[in-house]
Amino acid sequence: MTQSPAIPPAVDVADLHVRFGEVEAVAGVSLTAYAGESTALLGRNGAGKSTTMRVLAGVVPPTAGRVLVAGHDAARDALAVKRAVGYCPDVGGLVPRATPWEHLQLAARLRRMPDWEPRARDLLERFELGDVAHRVTAGFSHGMGRRLSVILAAFHEPEVLLLDEPFDGVDPIGVEATFEVVADARARGASVLLSTHLRELAIEVCTSALVLRGGERVATLDADELAGEVGADAYRALLD
Repeated sequence: MTQSPAIPPAVDVADLHVRFGEVEAVAGVSLTAYAGESTALLGRNGAGKSTTMRVLAGVVPPTAGRVLVAGHDAARDALAVKRAVGYCPDVGGLVPRATPWEHLQLAARLRRMPDWEPRARDLLERFELGDVAHRVTAGFSHGMGRRLSVILAAFHEPEVLLLDEPFDGVDPIGVEATFEVVADARARGASVLLSTHLRELAIEVCTSALVLRGGERVATLDADELAGEVGADAYRALLD
């Protein structure tokens, strides 16, 4: 999708660096993502995908560089960033003693969402969690937890939807439901960023891809450039 220069990006990152002590987890990444589009962050474990997503979610501050999310500076106003995004972290984020319904109820109260129950029920049914809506999450499988995390990220229909490894351990029904959530978000004009190491799923749901290696951006491509055997070979070459 070609964007007009007059339309600012929903996410605008320039020369992002993130350091943890002596370790540089992200080394000069730049990216732009627009409303109505979906962008994949691709790469192996340790490529810097999750750290980049945490910065975009307002969870980890940037060490250097410019990070604007929905017009808010992540370094100066992390709270405004958190209000603008829906974030599915790569791990954690759930309260073991709470049920899915209690998670959604709390999210609705914090976000001041009126008439939230029909949307909550719809999402739970889509992800086949309706039958366990009142069971504590401590007994959930990893895949069930991932599905609930995607629901919580998308629940309030954020301007920017951040999904970090949403397909990890998820069955085909959960994958399809996640595809639907991304499509719905794009249709209402949200920007979606999705990190994964699964190239095949990324190109099905995203319009473009940012390939990371060792904390650095090595390529920005249209999703169709990574399709098929030719795309698989190109992706492998970028990671070597």
